[in-house]
Amino acid sequence: MNHRLLLGAGLAVCASPAFALNILLTNDDGLTSNLKALYDELKSNGHSVIVSVPCTGQSGRSGAIVMYSTSTIIADNDKTQIEAEGGCHNGAAVTGAPAVGPFTKSGYTGGDFNYVHGTPVMATMYGLDVLATARWGKAPDLVLSGPNEGQNVGKLVINSGTIGNAQFAAGRGIPAIALSAGNDTVDNTSLANANSKIVAQLTTKLLSALQAKAGTSALLPTGLALNVNFPTGSTTSTAWAFSRQGTYDIYSLKFTSAAPWGITAAVGGTPTADQAEDEAVVYNKKVAVTAMQVGYEQRPAGQQWLRLRLRDLFAQ
Repeated sequence: MNHRLLLGAGLAVCASPAFALNILLTNDDGLTSNLKALYDELKSNGHSVIVSVPCTGQSGRSGAIVMYSTSTIIADNDKTQIEAEGGCHNGAAVTGAPAVGPFTKSGYTGGDFNYVHGTPVMATMYGLDVLATARWGKAPDLVLSGPNEGQNVGKLVINSGTIGNAQFAAGRGIPAIALSAGNDTVDNTSLANANSKIVAQLTTKLLSALQAKAGTSALLPTGLALNVNFPTGSTTSTAWAFSRQGTYDIYSLKFTSAAPWGITAAVGGTPTADQAEDEAVVYNKKVAVTAMQVGYEQRPAGQQWLRLRLRDLFAQ
């Protein structure tokens, strides 16, 4: 009888703590329905989670490393957003609060939710260098960036703060996954969009699949990060598909030809046959899972091409 009890206790231990991860959750949108839903889902699955996100929406900042405030929150680069909301997005913190720190919004004050008044990568760095060290005494097991309010596919990924976060973490040798969902996950009122919960459930399903194969090893090989895009209208039974980064230009960004200077963006279009990569997978209502390298180093074939093309120069 005692042997049975001991065996049962051993199985219970293996079923829970062994698969609990220390996760840094970041994004480029600040406090959103997607963020809250994924946090809740990860916690309900037994993971230890720290949130570190930009104070305001910072889409398109890629890997930029800029602080907008270094002491207290002031209206700076994100002046319009700060002034419109009286501080961080969706009330995470108010103007005049410290430039970094825990959310002051009611319901988010348990210490897990933190903001940085800067670019997305600054929020990721704060999470890795300050918050993770204080909480776990080491780097997290995984960095999740997102889910973004809008997919990051095709040529757009080079501009994405969601991708920039994952790239930065992976560059430090930490497993990292960029997550992006459809615009149908936006909710700035109750922060409880039902579509956000579905994306969160699909994300934990992906993590469980990775954990089942990894065991006690790292979830991803060093130098490999994932870019995961959920289609608009996702359901808990949405299918999955391997993909590669495509060439689709969903926003068709152009510089304006007259003041006010900046960019214009023509949104829309349908992927064509020669763009049948990640954007086509999402268009066909499947979850696109793409393996990313860290930085911009070319694949071995490209490296060899360069060596052959310039070998005479280097022989001098």
